[in-house]
Amino acid sequence: MLVLFCQSNTNNAMKYLLKTQNVLRSLVLIAIMFAASQSNGQQTRPSNSGYAPVDGLNVYYEVYGEGRPIVLLHGAFFTIDMNWSQLIPELSKNRKVIAIELQGHGHTQFSERKLTFPALASDVEGVMDYLKIDSADVAGFSMGGSVAYQLATQSPKRIKKLVIISATYKSSGWLPEVTNGFKNLKPELFLNSPMKPAYDAVAPDKTKFTKFLEQMIAFAQTPFNIGDANIAKIAAPVLIISGDNDGLDKIELIKTYKLFGGDVSADLGPHLNLTQMG
Repeated sequence: MLVLFCQSNTNNAMKYLLKTQNVLRSLVLIAIMFAASQSNGQQTRPSNSGYAPVDGLNVYYEVYGEGRPIVLLHGAFFTIDMNWSQLIPELSKNRKVIAIELQGHGHTQFSERKLTFPALASDVEGVMDYLKIDSADVAGFSMGGSVAYQLATQSPKRIKKLVIISATYKSSGWLPEVTNGFKNLKPELFLNSPMKPAYDAVAPDKTKFTKFLEQMIAFAQTPFNIGDANIAKIAAPVLIISGDNDGLDKIELIKTYKLFGGDVSADLGPHLNLTQMG
């Protein structure tokens, strides 16, 4: 397992989060720190951007660079810029990067359509169809990682490689404190957060922010499970990245690793020679 440590350079975000309930510290702290460290402004402009008409929505996308395609899926409440601003310039040096903003996020309109992982994964596939991309590597952070898991199970031929960052494919993959904390989330907890100005900067209708928050909170409170058997069938190579305090249950994460054919004892055993350690 690769452990990803994120450093924040936004003191206001830290001060805000430390004043909120424990659940937000568990759920959002790492996410905000990650976003803050990325949100210094993209130096690279998209070569193409626009909206793909998918299932009654106009889903926003940005395209950078040339080469083998990689699709980037942001975390809950994020925009492309918040999540990927520093990574895109590096990736686009030799890759075609397609960054998508999911339903209600960023430039993509708020919709009364019920949020589900199958629907969001179908939206991603619809953008790929619109851009004539048969298959791609897919990287998803947090909620975007769950969408990536769903896409890999319902449309496996679209996935070359999978990168899952601080995400789970089932509700029980979160720590119990996190799943219990979802029940206490309220829109007002986000009104003074960095998510509000980011939303206002690009949303088609700024008046939808509270409705968007209500929809997302209901989504977070809805149990989901893509299924162990479905995850085990994913044939694409998978990289799992997790922070030490990102809300994931690490025991469940090890089980996920094993579903992909990994075995901690077997992987370490043949390669670990204690006599060679200083």
